[in-house]
Amino acid sequence: MKQLSTIATAAILFAACNSSSTSTTTADTTATTDSTVQAPSADTGWTSLSDGSSLNGWHVFGNPASGKWSADSGTIHLNPASKGEDGDLVSNDSYDNFDLKVDWKISKAGNSGVLFYVQDDKTKYEDTYKTGPEMQVLDDERHEDNKLPTHRAGSLYDMIQATPGAVKPAEEWNSAEIVSNNGKLDFFLNGVHVVNTTIFDENWNKMVAGSKFKQWPAFGTFKSGHIALQNHGNEVWFKNIMIKKL
Repeated sequence: MKQLSTIATAAILFAACNSSSTSTTTADTTATTDSTVQAPSADTGWTSLSDGSSLNGWHVFGNPASGKWSADSGTIHLNPASKGEDGDLVSNDSYDNFDLKVDWKISKAGNSGVLFYVQDDKTKYEDTYKTGPEMQVLDDERHEDNKLPTHRAGSLYDMIQATPGAVKPAEEWNSAEIVSNNGKLDFFLNGVHVVNTTIFDENWNKMVAGSKFKQWPAFGTFKSGHIALQNHGNEVWFKNIMIKKL
């Protein structure tokens, strides 16, 4: 009996240890799974700049009309072959510190851009790019602007080259983000941090002086302005345009 009792005790201890080990393993697995789950954002600071069915909140630069731009299947679409006045599409509202998100799709061999801090005064400044810096939109594979690194998709146009490899091919959707906050400027393309710089400082002035924009004294000097979608004569689509004031 003593021998049987000893054996029984050992069996109980073994089972208890095995049960404890199993419980520990299960707990660790659960913790790992929970860490990958992201709760829905409670951030309500975002404002939509595109309702998908109209061009409310936008106008052609220096003109109250919509020109060759239209609302098409949930997107803002530039069809250069359509009737209407040429021109970039400009937001009615202006912004200083902001976080802007936008999806874009460019046609084959196409060129466009997203500009910010644009001054909506055509009689004084003539074009949006004479005041507003630009995040380049481009078919990097086919458009001739691909010869210059600072002219490729995601770049701070003609000033800072975007980190290579982030852009998707023509006719595919790309997700872009521009964050400008108290002089700090960041570009993201498809989740990749492609540009990081400071604006309005001495280095900024040097970059402007070394670019094509040096011929326009007002370029890159404004700390508040409009968002613009560029009409470069090529078909392009934009959607999911959201902005948050910072």
